[in-house]
Amino acid sequence: MSNARSPKSILIVTGLSGAGKSTSLKTLEDAGWETVDNLPLMLLDRLLAAPAPEGHDAREERPLAFGVDSRTRGFDAEAILAVIATLRQRKEYRVEILFLDCSGSVLERRYAETRRRHPLALDRPAADGIARERELMEPLRRAAEHVIDSSDLTSNALQQAIRQRFAQSFESTLTLLSFGFSRGVPRDADLMFDMRFLQNPYWDESLRDLTGLDPEVRAHVMADPLFDKAVGQIEALLITILPRYSEDGKAYVTIAFGCTGGRHRSVCVTEEIAMRLRAAGFSPTIAHRNLESTQLDAYENRRQSDRNGNEGRGV
Repeated sequence: MSNARSPKSILIVTGLSGAGKSTSLKTLEDAGWETVDNLPLMLLDRLLAAPAPEGHDAREERPLAFGVDSRTRGFDAEAILAVIATLRQRKEYRVEILFLDCSGSVLERRYAETRRRHPLALDRPAADGIARERELMEPLRRAAEHVIDSSDLTSNALQQAIRQRFAQSFESTLTLLSFGFSRGVPRDADLMFDMRFLQNPYWDESLRDLTGLDPEVRAHVMADPLFDKAVGQIEALLITILPRYSEDGKAYVTIAFGCTGGRHRSVCVTEEIAMRLRAAGFSPTIAHRNLESTQLDAYENRRQSDRNGNEGRGV
């Protein structure tokens, strides 16, 4: 079996100012690419020879997206193409060009809306800078393997176009979190489910000091007649909507399950949902926020008193 490495992918991201280069680089970065913007060409070899960034295995061959436009120091389209030709002669690299184009009228509107000056027309109308830049960038546009016209694209649509072409395997980082409402709701949850309708193991003294990770507690919670139906509906909902988060490029998705103390019901449901999602092809990470927290007996007793009072009034 050959141990030869596949060529390292290098994508030159270029185009007209205001056409979406920054958005494209950010989207690629979120998808796992290493990105560098507006590095002088003379430093490119030094960049390629540098060790992997901290936190990444040096053996990983992450693809590199290299942003360049008219603001890059020493910009020269023909010189850039010469550097690309040299890199392509080296078998360890596979180099492609992405050119981001846009109509002049749309670019003028974008500059007017953001109240920014065009980099090539600091003291003149934006239209003059756009025309000059289009002329300077034309050699790169002709040489590009990929051309995306962002004239009719929103920022989100452009991100989707980039992911479809260069990051088809993008998947959101999914976290399933259990928590206790008595200690506050999590601030970063994208979806939150209240599991306090399930029968509470706290009121069984033999289960009180255990957690939702223990088989006895799990059996008690799952014995609730509503468990299978409710958890099944939550499972179906998540399997339906989680792919959309990835399609939209959301890097992190947190699904939270709460109960009173965060030690029994929410833990049990979180573990069960994680098992079901893994069986469906997802890769969730589990976090139990309040698993080790001390129990708030007074809070539980007050909730039980309130429940008994409401039941007595027929509520």
